[in-house]
Amino acid sequence: MEPVPGSKLRLPKWAKRKIGTHGSIHKMKEVLRREGLHTVCEEARCPNLGECFSKPTATFMVMGDVCTRDCGFCDVTAGTPKLLDTEEPVKIARVSRELGLKHVVITSVTRDDLPDGGAGHFAATIRELRKAIPDASIEVLTPDFKGDVVFLMPLAKEPPDIFNHNIETVPRLYSVVRPQADYERSLKVLKSMKALKPEIITKSGIMLGLGEKREEVLAVMDDLRGIGCNVLTIGQYLRPSKENLPVVEYIDEEVFAEYGNIAREKGFIHVASAPLVRSSFNAEEVRKIMKVQVWV
Repeated sequence: MEPVPGSKLRLPKWAKRKIGTHGSIHKMKEVLRREGLHTVCEEARCPNLGECFSKPTATFMVMGDVCTRDCGFCDVTAGTPKLLDTEEPVKIARVSRELGLKHVVITSVTRDDLPDGGAGHFAATIRELRKAIPDASIEVLTPDFKGDVVFLMPLAKEPPDIFNHNIETVPRLYSVVRPQADYERSLKVLKSMKALKPEIITKSGIMLGLGEKREEVLAVMDDLRGIGCNVLTIGQYLRPSKENLPVVEYIDEEVFAEYGNIAREKGFIHVASAPLVRSSFNAEEVRKIMKVQVWV
């Protein structure tokens, strides 16, 4: 069923987000532009950009800024990507060291045009980061690599500390929200990585406000726990442009708090559930739980 917009939805108070100081945002952008790097914070018009850039933290987006898929919720440009920048892993490592980052998040556009979906590029970036800032923790937020377990092997050989792949929405809404993706395929990616490297923290996220029902959200939680997923993020979908899907409903903050409590009861070791939560927002908080030796 296609999401249907609410009638003249009023923007809630929580949507008014403070921005960082001009100087701190400018400094971060200056460093990124100098090296020709991209962040998902900018490309996806994240509402937390000001706060993250002021820390400074950022989620690097590798393999260009053009995606081979065209998801209804995402504002990243869809089309034919350019050739890979083979120096990008070195550039990201150099910038991360310059900024003094302790937790680095690497995500990407989907590159269905590449033989391995870009898994090797992720692995190369992790390898360079380990050399440049060995004490930092590394998180990756990956596409689904078409569900091929073979494509995960480079990441098993150069493992991150946290492997994130977002479910994004409930299965019923996939045909509209993620028409080129598949719910079971995404579950398979998370399950396969956990099987390859049980010590890795696995993580996923879901957006609310696209027309999902409560029982569907709880079912997604159960599916994720069923494959051993450790960390969950839940946030409100915000329409990035008029070309994207409309918001069906703004979810009350109390509902987010309730979902967070339920997720913890279901066994997730870390949960972030609030309207402006995004996959990599305050991702460094997961560092606090990384001393736990056994994930269940």
